[in-house]
Amino acid sequence: MKDVHYCFAFLLDPGTFHSRGKRIVLPTDLKGMKIRPADGTIGAMVTMLGGTNVQASAPEAREVLERGVADAITFPWHSIILFGIDKVTKHHMDLPLYSNSFVWVMNKSKYDAMSPAQKQVIDQHCTSEWAEKVATPWANWEHAGRELLAKEPGQDIYTLTPDQIAAWHKVADELKQKWAAKVPNADATFAALQADLKKHNALAQ
Repeated sequence: MKDVHYCFAFLLDPGTFHSRGKRIVLPTDLKGMKIRPADGTIGAMVTMLGGTNVQASAPEAREVLERGVADAITFPWHSIILFGIDKVTKHHMDLPLYSNSFVWVMNKSKYDAMSPAQKQVIDQHCTSEWAEKVATPWANWEHAGRELLAKEPGQDIYTLTPDQIAAWHKVADELKQKWAAKVPNADATFAALQADLKKHNALAQ
């Protein structure tokens, strides 16, 4: 990120599939469906599985679902309620399918123009501890949305069997292989990430 001054990064609480007309249980269910993806990775997965991506901002998502332009959306739990998407979706996969990364960066020239004292103040807030302070309330808020949604009449929050989960893991592995084919030293990079996650007890099971 040489063109910006990097401060910190964090992950959002995991999101999942929320659909209108049917449960999404297996990757093969996406064939022929129109999905509003959360990010490029989910978009690549939808395309790989024979679905069609529908691009819409978060505030536009309810409308595209309501009009039938999209059949499903990948979204975190509480934001489904915040944007009124719970009024047009019924089926919710109870699986941490994906997460989005957020990066806090600054205009590099503005940072470089600061005095040493000003830079020190900024640097003191560009830490992993501050990333956690920013991310935790948001993650907790999103996570609490699952329980709130479960209390709404007519909502179908469903779990998957071990075999169904294994099918999604297989798709994730295929996506990883496609990524690795485009990235220099992909194996070493991924291994370093896994080691760091394990060190901080953050490795997904």
